[in-house]
Amino acid sequence: MTLETIWFCVIALFWLGYLFLEGFDFGVGMLMPVLAKDNTERRVMVNTIGPVWDGNEVWLIVAGGAMFAAFPGWYASLFSAAYLPLLVVLLALIGRGVAFEYRGKVDSDRWRRNWDRVIGIGSWIPPFGVGLLLATTVLGLPLDADGNRVGGPFAALSLETLLGAIAVVGFSLVHGAAFLALKTEGDLRHRARNLATRLLPVALLPLLAFLIVVQLRSGDLWTLLLIGLAVVAAVVAWFRIRMGREGQAFAALGGVIGASAVAIFVALYPNVLPSTLDAANTLTIAGEASSPYTLTVMTWVALFGAPAVLIYQGWTYWVFRKRIGTRHIPPVHAP
Repeated sequence: MTLETIWFCVIALFWLGYLFLEGFDFGVGMLMPVLAKDNTERRVMVNTIGPVWDGNEVWLIVAGGAMFAAFPGWYASLFSAAYLPLLVVLLALIGRGVAFEYRGKVDSDRWRRNWDRVIGIGSWIPPFGVGLLLATTVLGLPLDADGNRVGGPFAALSLETLLGAIAVVGFSLVHGAAFLALKTEGDLRHRARNLATRLLPVALLPLLAFLIVVQLRSGDLWTLLLIGLAVVAAVVAWFRIRMGREGQAFAALGGVIGASAVAIFVALYPNVLPSTLDAANTLTIAGEASSPYTLTVMTWVALFGAPAVLIYQGWTYWVFRKRIGTRHIPPVHAP
């Protein structure tokens, strides 16, 4: 296996990590107005992701950085064509992070409600934008011979790419509900579990539809098997969440997004960004990869750096592994 292929697989792994970890993260934010009955329950929901949300966002930075270093042509063509949606995603992520820190700074219901709205908006926009970006990279852009986008800033928008964006949003909703059922206790846990049971068959339909589109466009037997695996994992997740086995359901949802992401990148390989104008303009792994020396240096850095990051993040999840409920939330006090 060449270094170019290895780094293509590594970048796919980074995107998978982001979809899995930030999926439930965004889902919790999206569900705050739906599940929480009062400020105490909203504080419980925020605390379930409080220790990990900023670490989860690192995966997006690493995925983008790896694309820039390993396949600069891929990064340049894709990200330059998506400046506007990426800017909106960035603003939403900034607002969401600020809201987490500021919502408890003033003892005012109006203050908290406003910041909770920012959390909600900042949790809906990024999964939509990331889904649009990934759908674009697998379905293609109108690229000319120089790798430049032809058309306006919305040239990437189509029914298929919008379907991909909605697919990530739907998965995040289900994943967030399952995570809340896993991490909370009492009435909030039961409401989250019931919501996950009702949401799962409907919210995952856009993901299945998008995978079918990818299969019809550029799939093969391997991608078909992976789509089948994703469907089986979704069925397992639904049965497990109904039985109150939240941990097993959460793991099965990880199987859903894992098999889906692998299917997408397998269908994309050996390309990195198809051209919808002319197949001759399609960007490939071999054509867009950095020099062997650059990839070698990146590989050595990753061999030392990646395990440290994974160990630290795994330790964080282990330390904060217990359930929390309203009984763990102290009374509100003025700062």
